[in-house]
Amino acid sequence: MYKKKQHELKWIEEGGKKLGEILRQLETMVRPGVSAWDIDQEAEKLIRAVGGVPAFKGYKAHRYDPPFPSTICASRNEEVVHGIATKDKILHDGDIFSIDIGMQYPAGCGEGKDGNGYFTDTALTVPVGTIPETTKQLLAVTKKALEIGIAAAVPGNTVAEIGRAIEDYVAPQGYGIVRDLVGHGVGHAVHEDPRVPNYYEKDLEQWEIVPGVVLALEPMITMKGEDVETAADGWSISTVDKSLSAHFEHTIIITEEGPVVVTRRVGEKV
Repeated sequence: MYKKKQHELKWIEEGGKKLGEILRQLETMVRPGVSAWDIDQEAEKLIRAVGGVPAFKGYKAHRYDPPFPSTICASRNEEVVHGIATKDKILHDGDIFSIDIGMQYPAGCGEGKDGNGYFTDTALTVPVGTIPETTKQLLAVTKKALEIGIAAAVPGNTVAEIGRAIEDYVAPQGYGIVRDLVGHGVGHAVHEDPRVPNYYEKDLEQWEIVPGVVLALEPMITMKGEDVETAADGWSISTVDKSLSAHFEHTIIITEEGPVVVTRRVGEKV
């Protein structure tokens, strides 16, 4: 695993706290009539104001991929992740809207990738106006799944046990767990080893959780189906059956005493 040094962890903790506050502010913008582009513009403004760099804007998963054009991943309803924040993506009453945001911090410090510090990553799904009780339950289960995953991320456990804990909670309730997308290590890069699935994977029993490791846990739970597909834009990933999908994420530092959630928002209900 990619253990971080103490001074790196301090930057990650500081950056995570700032990113959590940015996400809290963006959450307040979610209402009918607002465009994903409006929220994205504010996101970049807030990141740069605290001395960070957007982690997703310009990101390429592979060399020949198109660069990601937004500061946030703006995913609505059946979009699971990587939705592009366009002007014509207007929020409507009854929608659910996921904001996934990453930041490299502190810019220009001379450490980390390109001398711009260390990465944190966080997400939440927000109701737009009034949503049905069944949709509220999907959001509640996904958020609870994240907290269950965090609770399992203790020294001595393995990465496989994080996935087992989430799956044991979610699967009996009849929801779908997206399997093509997983959590990950984070800090020196946007995505690092290990993979952190939201389901049990035996091979990950070799990955023991140890202090100094930084993980981004992110359950992606659907109302029904698990299969996903990528849109023609090369980025937006949606459920094949068009069922609703929710997404919550936190960056955590593993310590001797257990996980520390560095992106926890002020006032966030656990």
